[in-house]
Amino acid sequence: MKRRRGNLPKCAQKGVLLFFALAAQLPGEPARAEVVRVQVDRREDVLGGKEWGSSGAYEKLVGRVYFAFDPTNPANARVVDLQWAPRNGDGMVEAWADFMVLQPKDPSRRRGVAWVEVSNRGGKASLRYFNQAGRGAPDPTEESDFGDGLLLNQGLTLIWLGWQWDVPEREGLLRLHVPLARLPGGSIEGLVRADWTVDEDTEILQLGHRDHRAYSASSADDSEQILTVRSGRMAPREVIPRDSWWLLPAREGQEEGEQEAQLTRIALEGGFRAGNIYEFVYRSQDPRVVGLGLAAIRDVISYAKYELNSLFPVNLGVAFGVSQTGRFLRHFLYQGFNTDEGGRKAFDGMLIHTAGAGRGSFNHRFGQPSRDAHRYSAFFYPTDLFPFTSRTQRDPVSGREEGLFSAQRPEHLPLVFYTNTGYEYWGRAASLIHTSVGGTQDIEPMENERIYHLASAQHSGWRFPPDENARMSEDGIPVYRGNPLDLSFPLRSLALRLVDCVEGDRDPAPSAFPRIGDGTLVPSTGLAFPKIPGVSPPKVIHEAYRVDYGPRWWTEGIVDRQPPELGPAFPSMVSQVDGLGNEVAGVRSWEIRAPLGTYVPWNLRWGYVGGTEELTDFRGTFIPLSRTEEEREALGDPRPSVEALYASKDVYLERVRVATRELVRDGFLLPGDAGAVVELADLRWDWMMGAG
Repeated sequence: MKRRRGNLPKCAQKGVLLFFALAAQLPGEPARAEVVRVQVDRREDVLGGKEWGSSGAYEKLVGRVYFAFDPTNPANARVVDLQWAPRNGDGMVEAWADFMVLQPKDPSRRRGVAWVEVSNRGGKASLRYFNQAGRGAPDPTEESDFGDGLLLNQGLTLIWLGWQWDVPEREGLLRLHVPLARLPGGSIEGLVRADWTVDEDTEILQLGHRDHRAYSASSADDSEQILTVRSGRMAPREVIPRDSWWLLPAREGQEEGEQEAQLTRIALEGGFRAGNIYEFVYRSQDPRVVGLGLAAIRDVISYAKYELNSLFPVNLGVAFGVSQTGRFLRHFLYQGFNTDEGGRKAFDGMLIHTAGAGRGSFNHRFGQPSRDAHRYSAFFYPTDLFPFTSRTQRDPVSGREEGLFSAQRPEHLPLVFYTNTGYEYWGRAASLIHTSVGGTQDIEPMENERIYHLASAQHSGWRFPPDENARMSEDGIPVYRGNPLDLSFPLRSLALRLVDCVEGDRDPAPSAFPRIGDGTLVPSTGLAFPKIPGVSPPKVIHEAYRVDYGPRWWTEGIVDRQPPELGPAFPSMVSQVDGLGNEVAGVRSWEIRAPLGTYVPWNLRWGYVGGTEELTDFRGTFIPLSRTEEEREALGDPRPSVEALYASKDVYLERVRVATRELVRDGFLLPGDAGAVVELADLRWDWMMGAG
């Protein structure tokens, strides 16, 4: 296991780093302690003291982190409504968060690098994504929760911290408890929007997104509240008469007049019908200071790096975000949060996974971080907004000129690995992170960035073999909802490569993504998808719009227009495909280099009541090859059969071995994972050929 260079003991290294960090501050500018207290409620050995290679035994710390934010510090200037939050006697705004840390119990065995996972909706994904653990356990305690121990064997300090105020009310989820914003003369009021794609008839809907906490309506009978229904994403809205729907308290049996009643449910006479999109615009009051989530993630790594008495001290910090929290990290960089209150660099590296071109509702008045604005759900929330590239561009329509890094001090930019799947190009406008605003030319990443397109994969992993219940065709060529291409192998390799890079021990692998210049990035209408009977590529693609949320949006982070007005869309593009329909650009996995089928990153809403030609959120499609030429001809499949590609199972497995050697060479597969890949390939062959 690699260690930090230098002969100083770790405590001395930390002291030297702190000295230079303090010396670098402006004269007269005091160092701040934004983390004022860490309360450990539980400290225990992991798996009874099991040894993890040269890292030794690990310990788990669980508890609370207490913060104090200075509203006058320039590092906090972008936190919306911070000036209206209550202050303590020192003039600070307080908040606290749940946390969990895993670190080597013996300080001398710690690598000195923190792996900070920005928790997706309060959960913990790193052990599942990188350790190949069976689940993302909220409190990992069983052997299976730790998988093969990849991150622990590296001696990393793993940190999870709550940053999101609206996570669901479930045991074990991490939450940030933030104050409410109120004017000196009374409450702050504003517009809030909730929407639903209803796929099954239901009587009552929750105002929160996917069981998340919601902002309560200010009143049960506000005449300005509007409930609408429409039949499709861009279909005209029809106002539902006010006397046919009503609001309900959050708890069953709670009376509307009861103290602290939260009006966070809505009922409709006759019920909400499948196939419709419903949208509710209402007034609420006392918004949370949502943007403190960005500051909390900043301050926890600064505490670990710079606080002499830190309970989990490190020299370097790497952040990991997936999907929602990948977008969070893009937002974090966009608003300059990688510089802390003391003027010091927060994170040294970031792995931003499946964020596409998005940011999110992470720092505006009445922000709902849970809202993700997909193609056919949670429509038009402030997620896919200009700018998209890190390099500064000018939008000729709006006149805005900026880049993702415009607000960040250049010397504090981390090394960033972006990893996106094919789904993000179809469902999250990912091409915009490396193309010009008009979609006419490629934009190269900056020196501190690498972009890796994980070709043909869906948003997150899926099971193999596919479930017969997911089969989308009863006869003819089998088509399965869910794409089983395995993302874990390239992610494991890139994660360790990133840690080595921030330590200065290795260089990043070159970017690998589709490009306009070589013809591998094309409009979706230019996709050369094979004419497989019963399978057609989507006629739609997720688009990012120029969106008008009202006059105070860009300057104050306040939404005055709900729903927003849509302007022209930015062009979204996708990777071109080969003769089997697999994507040609980016990081092509062993499944694509030795194919047994077509791995498609998109899936249509087949079987739903409405929107059947729209994209299914997150999902891809798997279309196995025919086994024999006779079967292929009978089905009219234009793709080659398995027997035409491989004379035998041994030939196929040798092709897989060649693929693993290439992937190891290029930095997208760990040498120790090559054997596991061949074992998986053996099982997949048996299933394909009917021997499994």
